[in-house]
Amino acid sequence: MKYEQIDKTLFIRNRKRFCKELKSNSLAIFNSNDIMPTNADGTMEFRQNNDLFHLSGIDQEESILLICPDALDEKHREILFLKETNEHIAVWEGAKLNKDQAFETSGIKTVYWLNQFESVLQTLMNEVKQVYLNSNEHLRANVEVETRDARFGKWIRETYPTHDYERSAPIMHKIRSIKDEVEIALIQKACDLTGSAFRKILKTIKPGVMEYEIEADIIHEFIRNRSRGFAYTPIIASGASACVLHYIDNNRECKAGDVILMDFAAEYANYASDLTRCVPVSGKFTARQKEVYNAVLRVMKAATKMLVPGTFLHEYQAEVGKLMEKELLGLGLITQEDIDKQTPDSPAYKKYFMHGTSHYLGLDVHDVGSWTKPIEAGMVFTCEPGIYIPEENLGIRLENDILVTENGPKDLMAHIPLEADEIEALMREVKN
Repeated sequence: MKYEQIDKTLFIRNRKRFCKELKSNSLAIFNSNDIMPTNADGTMEFRQNNDLFHLSGIDQEESILLICPDALDEKHREILFLKETNEHIAVWEGAKLNKDQAFETSGIKTVYWLNQFESVLQTLMNEVKQVYLNSNEHLRANVEVETRDARFGKWIRETYPTHDYERSAPIMHKIRSIKDEVEIALIQKACDLTGSAFRKILKTIKPGVMEYEIEADIIHEFIRNRSRGFAYTPIIASGASACVLHYIDNNRECKAGDVILMDFAAEYANYASDLTRCVPVSGKFTARQKEVYNAVLRVMKAATKMLVPGTFLHEYQAEVGKLMEKELLGLGLITQEDIDKQTPDSPAYKKYFMHGTSHYLGLDVHDVGSWTKPIEAGMVFTCEPGIYIPEENLGIRLENDILVTENGPKDLMAHIPLEADEIEALMREVKN
């Protein structure tokens, strides 16, 4: 991988946290993601299963992790099964991890090749009462292909039908939502790369530039700094396109007088960051554009202060809605009559601010975590209010990544220019 090796103590600690949540006499099994096909003999870039990575650091296809804390044989309490490398694979694909490298990556001492998996599994299945199987239970998941975990789940239930089966997902959501200090450092690295790219593209943005040219400059900055690339498909949306929340065509010319909304961020070592900035294509906001920009910024700053231990996310969103309601009223976008007629299911502010303010961030850009329990120190959230005014060809969204701490929120992107005046000054500076 491009990124520098992660300290294996992270994964050792993560496995200990996972094991504390298991019932006694249990076995947990995690499979790597598939390599997905495109056409002919083509494949998509491999992306590891985040739960397997979180527990092992193994970033290689056809890998299996077994965790069995009560195994009779101590060496079978943590096992990695890997694809055995050979000369042919080394020539065509590059050498795979050997057993020593797998230990240095994961801290797991017992490493077998995949052809030993079924025999070792049979031994362990005779010792355990229940088996924890992994699945993608993200609230927004819409999985239409059969994953490696899903295929394995069918096979093991058919092969061992009398065991009890449990879900690993609730445990993984719990432990992944609280970030280790090593994970926070990796997210910070991704945020730093994102900030570097933002400063770079201020030199690129001017009337006549194509949105995809800006996208190209961003990914160049990411890859040259050991990132795989974008943490998600970037949005480079100028003018009216900024009012399309998931605009990803990035193929329009940036016109003088427009504002360009850019939602992009780097990943680093599989950890995501998430940034949105809006800048004037001509280098200076109009009075109206700055008025809307500063309204969003005020909501963002107030919302950030609410990301503290004990906050319930549904209450947080309701409070942000009240802040946005006040700003929209001041901007003349809604009236007091609109507010008086609103219902809990259809608040007036939703006409111009229709999405949520925050989501979990980590190995996934929309990371896993509870939406019903109070937030805790160690969680990382985005904060991203926006106002979208199609009739003015103007969309403003501002977004930073916030670490929840016992001492208040810590903005991991505080070093990235955000104030409208600062952005205008930087754009003047790079043009001179």
